[in-house]
Amino acid sequence: MSARETVTVDPRLGAVLPAAAVRAVAAADQVRLHPDLPAGVAAAFARDLGAVGPEAPESDGAVVELVPGGHGPPGAELLEAVRIMDRLRSPGGCPWDAAQTPASLLRYLVEETYELYDAVADDDRVAVREELGDVLLQVLFHARIAQEDRADPFGIDEVAAELVGKLVSRHPHVFGAGETITGAAEQQVRWEELKAVEKRRASALEGVARAQPAAALVAKYLSRARRAGVPDDLLAGASPDPLYAVAAAHGDPEGDLRAAAGELARRVRGAEGAARAAGEDPTALDEQGWRRFWPA
Repeated sequence: MSARETVTVDPRLGAVLPAAAVRAVAAADQVRLHPDLPAGVAAAFARDLGAVGPEAPESDGAVVELVPGGHGPPGAELLEAVRIMDRLRSPGGCPWDAAQTPASLLRYLVEETYELYDAVADDDRVAVREELGDVLLQVLFHARIAQEDRADPFGIDEVAAELVGKLVSRHPHVFGAGETITGAAEQQVRWEELKAVEKRRASALEGVARAQPAAALVAKYLSRARRAGVPDDLLAGASPDPLYAVAAAHGDPEGDLRAAAGELARRVRGAEGAARAAGEDPTALDEQGWRRFWPA
């Protein structure tokens, strides 16, 4: 009579056993493979553990059956996303994906970032989840293309490793010893200090993304300059442009302009809705019509 035990494995992790099950599997007289395991994972378990398929007769003694399940650690689904991206880009995958370059993807990177911005601003959780996935796709896509660079190849693991190193090195109060941070403001200052040491930048403005919208770019330059100690009166007089004066006087001109755009959209749509409610076609409104229905 056999003693049977079931071990759940997550196919997204490949042929990896849960740590708690390693001893049971090692001591088993037979390791069996559930028929629902993906072929590649089953083949790896068969090779590494001597596991047998469901068609093999069950032996006497201790039997462990490996069955598929989705109980991997947080982030396990990212491995599946990497696998899918690799298949799309590889021979036999998708012709459109295979034809893309970093330059051809730039428009999508910008579009997806703005769509995520809108979803967050609207507090639309369903849209935020979807748009985060679209931005993640851009990261996976660019990293997968970078693997093919013969001169300087790197992949998603190198991208993640560099991020991990940055997060650890810039949070010595969390991952190191002997340093204390008292609040978010102090941490922001410390982050910039550590970044300056790492990057060895020649200017306080170095590293600012120049492709961002002009209002945001000015705001970032002003923020960097103030953090470097440039007096406000010098910053205010740096340009005679009235738009620059507004940016210098307000901390978030991009946000202010977006709020203004949102208010304009509210009023235009409000007037259109009021016109429809009054039985009029909003596309046919003249100047007086717009004035009549314009909301306060």
